[in-house]
Amino acid sequence: MDRTSQLYISAEAIIGAITIVGNALVLVAILKNRQLQTITNCFIASLAVADLLVGIVVAPLAALSHLGLPKNFMGCVFTNSIVVAFTQVSIFNLLAVAFERFFAIKHPFAYQKHMTIKYSMLINAGVWTLGLLFGLIPMFGWNLKKLVTDDWMCNFVTVIDMEYVVYFHFFGCIIIPLLIIVAIYVYIYLIVRKQMSQIAALEIPGPNQGRSKSKFKREIKAAKSLAIVILLFGLCWIPIHVLNSLTLLCRPGSCAYPQELLLTTIVLSHANSAVNPFLYAYGNSNFKHAFERMFCKKEYWSENASTLPSSRPLPQNVSSDDCRNDQVPEDRNKVQDFKTNGTLHDDNNHRQSVNNGENDALNSSRSSSECLSPQNKKTNRHSGEVSSSDMRNTKLELFVVDQHNDNLNNIS
Repeated sequence: MDRTSQLYISAEAIIGAITIVGNALVLVAILKNRQLQTITNCFIASLAVADLLVGIVVAPLAALSHLGLPKNFMGCVFTNSIVVAFTQVSIFNLLAVAFERFFAIKHPFAYQKHMTIKYSMLINAGVWTLGLLFGLIPMFGWNLKKLVTDDWMCNFVTVIDMEYVVYFHFFGCIIIPLLIIVAIYVYIYLIVRKQMSQIAALEIPGPNQGRSKSKFKREIKAAKSLAIVILLFGLCWIPIHVLNSLTLLCRPGSCAYPQELLLTTIVLSHANSAVNPFLYAYGNSNFKHAFERMFCKKEYWSENASTLPSSRPLPQNVSSDDCRNDQVPEDRNKVQDFKTNGTLHDDNNHRQSVNNGENDALNSSRSSSECLSPQNKKTNRHSGEVSSSDMRNTKLELFVVDQHNDNLNNIS
């Protein structure tokens, strides 16, 4: 085996491993986190499955084909057709995502009414069926079997008809869908500019308006992230198809290119499947947090909980000076010591704990818990009012309050 083949097979192995790990993490994140179980992410999961199979199946088979394996003609056709099939599934997935984003931004109310997880899964089933059928067409006869000679050796160009690759696959099933996708995202951009200007002109303060604007911004961010995915797909896959087009359209010998260039474009096309998970993590905060939770687990939440700002107003009997940023961490530590040592107090009757020597920690922790939580229960009961920010508690606040109430119940 020459040095070029060794480098090529090594690159395929590395890309295959990265692709498997990255896309497996994407799928696990979607399965384990309800926040990620959205309609858009159904299409992302479908694309991740296609990318995962590129790492598991396509990269090893491409290396085998480069070595002239398998020796059987139809086996060689299948080995090389499956590469085309998963490419076709990926581009159809991207097309489906583009239409889904267009529908969500152009017709948000109809989208909420008609677009469901079940419906998106049916679309994905159609995408996979169509992509696999188009990609495996050489298995049904559109191949180069009639040109097989005694010295035949398994290779992509010796079994797959370049007319199929260029005219049907590249021009018909990649270029046209990519042009449609680009047109959709240009139209989405124009819609976004128009609607954002309308929102700015007619902006009326109010909770409903704020929620609508926030949701619209999330839709825009999702569209931007997916546009980057599509752009990189084009950049990674077009070079190999340009070389295939030169092979078909140029006269023999007039458009020769080195084998190293061909192998580089093949590796680049497979690398696209390894890059997508990093794009999801970079462009989607929910994916980023899901990945952090998978790797950091409890350490992630304990580390970030100490920096979570309170969204609730301060109670009337606590001044803003008592809740300075430099005091809160210290008070939180006292709260932890306070709970660990079994010291409890009641907001209503101010019961002392069984450990009379913990009065200082008690007072400090009570001040800290009031900084972290809103008006005490007594104030809320008398006023009968619940602030809208009460519905947006941080995880730390809920933990402190729930633990405090459980301790009070145990004392009672």
